[in-house]
Amino acid sequence: METLNLTRAYETGKGFIEQVEAESGVKVKACYQCGKCTAGCPVAFAMDYTPRQIIRMMQLGLKEEVLKSKTIWLCVHCETCYTRCPKEIELAKLMETLRMEAKKAGYVGEKEVDLFSDLFLKSVENHGRVHEMGLVIGFNLLSMQPFKDAGLGPIMMQKGKIHIMPSNIKGKAAVKRIFEKTRQMGGGSK
Repeated sequence: METLNLTRAYETGKGFIEQVEAESGVKVKACYQCGKCTAGCPVAFAMDYTPRQIIRMMQLGLKEEVLKSKTIWLCVHCETCYTRCPKEIELAKLMETLRMEAKKAGYVGEKEVDLFSDLFLKSVENHGRVHEMGLVIGFNLLSMQPFKDAGLGPIMMQKGKIHIMPSNIKGKAAVKRIFEKTRQMGGGSK
């Protein structure tokens, strides 16, 4: 059984928690481990560490373990945790910041989630909203499953649920500026 030197982990990871708190605006140190976030999380069953454990690992300075975890990639940003949290800790915002930090450090545990996220954001940047057909086709091609949803396309098109051509919103230029400003601040999609 491997032992963990918490004093050393805390000392080496102390700057990490401050950096993530500054970038996300989430007060990780305010969590007192009540567990309400985990109890309400609809995807906790699939995570390697629960949301409560991720926060505790951050508090203990376990940077590498947090950034390598599947949990930060599986969070669906439903914000059930936030609505239940007595300290109003915005875990969805924290998880997104941790994803960006993991990518910077070269840790991408769930490559398909990362690919989907990048394609989704690119579609929103280009059109002001997501173009579902383009997203699905791009995702399936890049994840090497080109015919995965081929049978659903014609049915959904007949019902008017998806369209071949993307529709753009009126404020598309404003959305593009938001993405550019986010990039200048060191965040956002590629």
